[in-house]
Amino acid sequence: MEALKQRILEEGIVLSDQVLKLDAILNHQIDPKLTTVMGKELAARFRDQQVTKIMTVESSGIPIAFVVAAELGVPLVFARRKKTLVGDTETYSERVPSFTKGIVTDIMVSRQFLHADDRILFIDDIIANGDAARGLIKIIERAEATLVGMGVVVEKCFQQGASSIREQGVRLEALVKIKSLEDGKVQFQE
Repeated sequence: MEALKQRILEEGIVLSDQVLKLDAILNHQIDPKLTTVMGKELAARFRDQQVTKIMTVESSGIPIAFVVAAELGVPLVFARRKKTLVGDTETYSERVPSFTKGIVTDIMVSRQFLHADDRILFIDDIIANGDAARGLIKIIERAEATLVGMGVVVEKCFQQGASSIREQGVRLEALVKIKSLEDGKVQFQE
């Protein structure tokens, strides 16, 4: 994904040795062409897994997850972070901290959309500490669904999220892996 690496170098903003702001391409503004290319690539990597649903956590994971769902021809279900007035009272929920927001929230998935016979592909924008990922994995397990893998746009290798997910036996595919943000520079892992 050389195009993605180039965009990260051009438009990503290193805020610290732990935080890379990707608002221009992932988290605030969405480039439909790049998102489509990324989604097609992730779909190709998991096409043989008989996926029945794509899952993500609102909100930054939704655009890439939508493309993957469209490519695989399956529904997209996203975990909500806030209850709504018309929200389902029958939900699976998990309390998770947010690295970038600095808060703890509940993520919720309606029991109506997650079943034991589902084969779930979890798609997200970035994996850092992996708290949201571990929370959604617990929800999938509680529903007795099968997690076939996780696809992310960016893996921050210097944080423990991806390795902790892989240690659980989950196949995790990343389009780009960032080795370091030291000295204000993005360094990719090959």
